[in-house]
Formats: sequence, C-alpha cells, structure tokens
Amino acid sequence: MNINFWVATLSALILILLIFNVRNSRRFNLFDHWLHHKLIRRRDGIGWQIIAFINDPKLLVVLDVFLASFLISNNENLLAFWALFTLGFTDLIGIFLKKWMRRKRPILHSDLEEGYSFPSGHVLGSTVMALIIWRLFAGQLGNRLLWILLAIWLMVVISRISLKAHFPSDIIGATSLAVFCFSISQQLLLMVI
Repeated sequence: MNINFWVATLSALILILLIFNVRNSRRFNLFDHWLHHKLIRRRDGIGWQIIAFINDPKLLVVLDVFLASFLISNNENLLAFWALFTLGFTDLIGIFLKKWMRRKRPILHSDLEEGYSFPSGHVLGSTVMALIIWRLFAGQLGNRLLWILLAIWLMVVISRISLKAHFPSDIIGATSLAVFCFSISQQLLLMVI
C-alpha cells in the first residue's frame, strides 16, 4: 500500500476521534478550553489580524483561481483543475462539518469572527493550499519552499489561537481534514495521470 493510503487513514482517524470527543466528551472539552486559555497571550495585535485577513478562506479561493490560471497558461490544464477541485472539495467538507458540529467559538473572540469554530476555516484553507503549492512546485523550489510554507502555516495557526477564534482541537481538526482531503485528491490525480 502506498503512503497516501496511510496518511489518509491516519488523518481520518485523528479527525474522527476529535469529532467524537468534541461532541461527546465533557472532559475533553474542559481540557481543550484549559489548553486554549494557557496558549493565548496578549498577542491579539494588528499583525495577527493581518495574517488572518491574508489567509481568509475567501481570499485563498482567489489565490487558487490565480494559481489555476497560471497553470493553464503553462498548458497544465489537468493540474489547474486538480488545484481548484482540491481546495473546493476540502472547503465544502469543512463547511459541512462546521454546520453539523455547530461548535461555538471561544469566549472573548473578536466580533469580526463569525460562524462556528470546528474546524478552523483559515487553517483548513492554508493547510490545503500549502500542500497544493508544495505538490506543484517542490521539484523546482526544493526545501526553501517547504520552510516558507511551514512558516506561513505556523503564523496562521498562531493567529487563530492568539485572536481567540479557535480552540486547539479546531486547529488539529482542520489540519487533519486538509491532509485527508489532499490525500484523496492526490490519489485521484495519480490515477488520472
């Protein structure tokens, strides 16, 4: 069996465990609230708000369209469709999960934040976009690209916690969902190529 199968399986198991515990375990939710309280500091400044704005799920869709346009201009139509499909598929699953879970955001979250908390849309979008970009350009740009994508991803994660918009389990859930959806999409791409 290939690595995509194991990555998809592991990320799905983590996601299922998180969903079960968020919905059913008072002890887990108390721990998640406690951990969130320990992680937040007085770092809710403008810098974190800018990072959150730049990585807004709606803007990531625009970035994905630009990426697809670039790929089409280089006669990479299949990869362009794959990039659009991957983000769209992931976002749709994330929206469904948010509406199904209906988890409230942490207390003291910004009035700019609306909607439900689990999973984090910002982390979901930035994770899958980082994976898409890595898949497309790792061969040309190498490890420097990996470090840049990882740094951006970490800033998004820190911004979501610092702005009190999400619990740690929302971040882990979004990351697991993004990896799961990307693994499925990657496998579909490999079957077509």
